[in-house]
Amino acid sequence: MRTLRAFLPSRRDYDGLRSSWKSDLTAGITVGIVALPLALAFGVSSGVGAEAGLITAVVAGLVAAVMGGSNVQVSGPTGAMVVVLAPVVASHGAGSIPIVSLLAGLMVCALGISGLGRAVAFIPWPVVEGFTLGIAAIIFLQQVPLATGTEGIPGHNTLVAAVESASGAALPTVLQTLAVVAGVAAVMFVAPKVHKSLPASLTAVLLATLAAEMLHLNIPRIGALPHSLPAPAVPSIDPAALGGLLMPAVSIAALAAIESLLSARVAAGLVGPDGRPGGRYSPDRELSGQGLASIAAGLFGGMPATGAIARSAVNVRSGAKTRLAAVVHALVLLAIIYLAAGMVGRIPLAVLGGVLMVTATRMVSPQTVRAILRSTRSDAAVFILTALITVAFDLIVAIQIGLAAAALLTLRKFASLSGVRRETITGAASAGDSRIAIFRLDGAMFFGAAERILQEISEVKDIQVAIIRLSQVRMLDATGAHALVEVISALELRGITVLLKGVQPEHLELVTNVGVIRSLRHHKHLFTSLPAAVEHARSHVLRNAAATA
Repeated sequence: MRTLRAFLPSRRDYDGLRSSWKSDLTAGITVGIVALPLALAFGVSSGVGAEAGLITAVVAGLVAAVMGGSNVQVSGPTGAMVVVLAPVVASHGAGSIPIVSLLAGLMVCALGISGLGRAVAFIPWPVVEGFTLGIAAIIFLQQVPLATGTEGIPGHNTLVAAVESASGAALPTVLQTLAVVAGVAAVMFVAPKVHKSLPASLTAVLLATLAAEMLHLNIPRIGALPHSLPAPAVPSIDPAALGGLLMPAVSIAALAAIESLLSARVAAGLVGPDGRPGGRYSPDRELSGQGLASIAAGLFGGMPATGAIARSAVNVRSGAKTRLAAVVHALVLLAIIYLAAGMVGRIPLAVLGGVLMVTATRMVSPQTVRAILRSTRSDAAVFILTALITVAFDLIVAIQIGLAAAALLTLRKFASLSGVRRETITGAASAGDSRIAIFRLDGAMFFGAAERILQEISEVKDIQVAIIRLSQVRMLDATGAHALVEVISALELRGITVLLKGVQPEHLELVTNVGVIRSLRHHKHLFTSLPAAVEHARSHVLRNAAATA
């Protein structure tokens, strides 16, 4: 029961509400206004329609606000999710999305309950930023059909689909839609300079729609929207098609988990108007809450949802302190559905395309890109590789390859920091010291470095005793311990006595179980101090000299 309570809402979720409710209310209204054009645009861009985007923002936004693990996170449809959903819609139709949302939501819930929420901390920064850059490029390319007034061409490669859509543009429609996009971009860039609190995207949508109405532009519009939320229902599931939707659901669940946790982590570190950060969050509860949000959205005919970094940032900077702000954001959008659906339906699709094009250009900071490219060659390579694979193939494949590349480069760096050094015997020299070799192992003795260290020690010649110092070994795995066994066995076969010095206490059980101690000629050949090991080595050399005399 104690574990279950950690995933359920409690009074602590609203600590400080008595003093912060006014700022929470203001922040919620602000985020709701900002979220409206984005929800519509992401719904259209994914292929499921503006209605599904708006429903998702309301339902998922409300459920995640109450059940999630962050007090300031705002959830709904996002650009990254659109990138994954568009190919699914092209292959299986828009009717498959509620089913995929249910499946993905169940998987994300399972991830949260299993305690895997903290795993996002292991994703390297260059992978995250490369992933973000690739998403931004795809979102921009996906808006080309809306910007040119053409039908989107289904296809997995967004670059090819964008070129084909642009080539099919016809006059005078394309001139009108491009003018609308340019106008939207201009307003979104100028509005914040006029007044910081002015909602740039909503202002651009209102002005561009008003201009299109007054000029009687014959360009595609959103169309009719429902004046109320549909009744929740379990979507019809075709067993034959279920198998084909399973892998897309896995990809969506992985993306939802990663993006939600990254967004919650960013929101927790953002500073509000009072100079205080957004506060702590529970990664596992955040996952379970986001999973429930996607399940709820699927029951209402919506799409999978995630935490939204941009909306969460607006929420914190507008003064949000409790979950009330995210709840109010969802209620504002719900009021728009009931009171202004007709007016929203008149918004040109090119307006939404312009909003998302500007949003895509703002997703990646030039300073961040320069910082990564100037960091190290390996980090820069991982960043570029992740971005290119995201655009060319698939988001989840990009994360997998990016993580694999980062892991390999990290292991290579660890291996380069690990090594073996031959040392001289300090103090007064003794006859026969030239027959004694001291080897000091440094860094990590693991599978990435063990083979090289083994080769360097095994090549030693003209000695009778080898002292291997292990006091500077900070990491030792089974492969490294087995390499020690091979080194000792190879030297002993050549008649070289091996002495071990300075086995770390935390490594003693491993070296014993793998057989390192057993491979020594005598169990007393294990030492804790170097002088004692040197003295014992000299006694071996003297006995050998006496035996050959």
